[in-house]
Amino acid sequence: MTKSPRAVAQEALRVAQEALPAYSAVTSRKDYTQHQLFAVLALKTFLKTDYRGVVAFLTDCAELRDDLGLKKVPHYSTVCYAEARLLKGGPSWTSSPAPSRLRSRRN
Repeated sequence: MTKSPRAVAQEALRVAQEALPAYSAVTSRKDYTQHQLFAVLALKTFLKTDYRGVVAFLTDCAELRDDLGLKKVPHYSTVCYAEARLLKGGPSWTSSPAPSRLRSRRN
């Protein structure tokens, strides 16, 4: 396990490049790839911060922006919309009850 935000972002970018298409739609503006946004979301989780916090972190860290290939820092709402799109159907770790609680409610 690493404690380096750069290492986390680089690994998330690599994994996303293997698993996701670059853009979610043919008509995308192409400001950011899904790979870059996924890496930003991984960084958000790693830093235990919110959307504005990760954007502020990226604004302050030029090396990290270079690692991710970001020419400009995304607006916090872009990161929020990307999370809704990329993680839809997946678990929400902050708001969903534990699986054991779900089973006990059904019985």
